Amino acid sequence: MNHQYISIGIPIYNAEKYLSFAIQSVINQTHQNWELILIDDGSTDGSLDIANRYEALDSRIRVISDGKNMKLPYRLNQIIDESNYDLIARMDADDAIHPNRLSIQLKFLENHPDIDIVSTGLISIDNDNIVYGYRYPETIFHNITKVQHRYPITHATILARKSWYIRNRYDTNYPRSEDYALWCKAATKKDLHVATLPDLLYYYREAGNIDATKMINSYIDHYNAFSKYTTEYRLPSYLKMLIKKQIIKILDKTGSLQRLALKRNQQKIDKDVINQHQQVIDKLIKSIN
Repeated sequence: MNHQYISIGIPIYNAEKYLSFAIQSVINQTHQNWELILIDDGSTDGSLDIANRYEALDSRIRVISDGKNMKLPYRLNQIIDESNYDLIARMDADDAIHPNRLSIQLKFLENHPDIDIVSTGLISIDNDNIVYGYRYPETIFHNITKVQHRYPITHATILARKSWYIRNRYDTNYPRSEDYALWCKAATKKDLHVATLPDLLYYYREAGNIDATKMINSYIDHYNAFSKYTTEYRLPSYLKMLIKKQIIKILDKTGSLQRLALKRNQQKIDKDVINQHQQVIDKLIKSIN
């Protein structure tokens, strides 16, 4: 067994419906040497009570709450500061992780000391915990040295070295594209050595969970971050952002917005893969205290 410890951070904001689901998936990891930092961002539902209950049950779980709503990038920086170990894993409060996630990502980083961040493929689930799709990368290694419109990194899936995080903090000016702004900043410093594994290790709650306002704000933050970190001609990017905003508004008005979740995944779906991961999800649900 690998004895290296990992800090896992989950920022929480009004996630009472799925928070136990997320926490239990950490408890069920095959790699058991971890601490779980639950940071509440001023939730007004029962999220904090759930977090406190798990803290009382497991000494590896630590709850932090100041009653304020500071937004995601602030809380992600707080997780970096609060973490006790050299590796930090990301995760969202309404998602779940495969039992082998930590062990596979940890082994990869140990075998590749030149890589600072390892991301993974993901399985898409809906609000009823039904698996309906997945996506994974075709290329594993990336040494990114310039600003790009898109990066081959799924933020919530990453395991990163704390030393890299200390060099590259989240910018609180981009609450809806904090990850994109982070990749841009690191790329301009030639400090973005990334691997994205094809392993399907993260359960991402997508269908039924797409919000038009959040998507539009993400497009705006994305463009603003791109503009900050690049010197290239920006008009095409600005026009593209305006077009995307209009498309989202139209899809939202016509009730078609949730279909975007289906288009993000691999078009050819192996039913055996779907069934295999549905069994993992079903087992996780049964294990929740």
